[in-house]
Amino acid sequence: MLIAQISDTHIKLELTRPDGRPTTRELMQRAVEQLIALRSRPDVVLVTGDCTDHGTPEEVAIFHTLLAPLPMPVFVIPGNHDQRATLRARFGAQGTQATPDFMQYVIEDFPVRLIALDTLIPGSDAGELCAARLQWLDDRLREAPARPTLVFQHHPPFDTGLDVLDALGLKGRDAQGRVLARHPQVQRVVAGHIHCAMQQRFHGTLAMTAPSTALNIAIERATPTKLWASLEPAGILLHHWSTRAGLVSHLMPIPSPALGPLIHDGVDWRL
Repeated sequence: MLIAQISDTHIKLELTRPDGRPTTRELMQRAVEQLIALRSRPDVVLVTGDCTDHGTPEEVAIFHTLLAPLPMPVFVIPGNHDQRATLRARFGAQGTQATPDFMQYVIEDFPVRLIALDTLIPGSDAGELCAARLQWLDDRLREAPARPTLVFQHHPPFDTGLDVLDALGLKGRDAQGRVLARHPQVQRVVAGHIHCAMQQRFHGTLAMTAPSTALNIAIERATPTKLWASLEPAGILLHHWSTRAGLVSHLMPIPSPALGPLIHDGVDWRL
C-alpha cells in the first residue's frame, strides 16, 4: 500500500501574484501532476490541513477542483486556516464513524488503517486535542489492536525548537501521547502546519510533518525567533506499507522556483 501526503496548500482566489511567483493554485497543481505521473500510483492521498487560506466556500471549491484529476481516493482534514463547515459541505462526512462536532473519521479500506484527527480551534492558529477528541481516538484504536494504523492531523504533537512555530503548537499533545502509548499498532502520526519536513519519536511511534506544496520555511537554528522561507523545493511525503518492511516513509521533492525571503521578523509576518 502506498499513501501520499500533501499539506498546507493554502489555496487563494488570486490568479496571479504581483511579484511574478506562482500562485498557490499553480503550486498545488504541480503536486497533483507529480502524483499522477508516479509509476507506482498511490492507493490514497491525504491532505493534512490548511487546504485553503481563508476557509471560504469559493476557496474550497477551487481546492476541490484541483484535486479532481486524482484517480485515487482523497481524504482531507482542516487546518487552522480552514473552516470545518465549508470543508464538510464540499467533502461530506468521509470515512466511517465520523463525529458531528469534529472532522474525525476512520478509513478501513486498506491494509493500513487510517484515522483522521481534527486539531482545529476556530479563530486560533494553535491547535488542540481536547478530551472528547482524544477519547474518540482511544475508542477507535481499541477496536483494532492488531491492525497497523496511521493517524493524520494538522498540528504536529512536538516542539520544533523554532519559537514562532512553537507558539502555534498543539495543546493536549501530552494527553495524546498517553493514548498512543497504549496502542503500539500506531505506525505513524503524520501532520503538516509547520511548512517543512521534520520527524521525532513520540510515545512509541514516529511523528512526521510534510512540507507545504506552497511556501516552506528554512530550519535555521541560529535565529529561532525569526522564520525564513526555504530555497528547497516543496515536497510530498510517501508512506509505503508492506508486510516485509513495515511502514517506510520518504520525502519526494516537487521541483519549483527558489523561494527565500524573510517571512517572519520575530514580531510579525511579512507575507
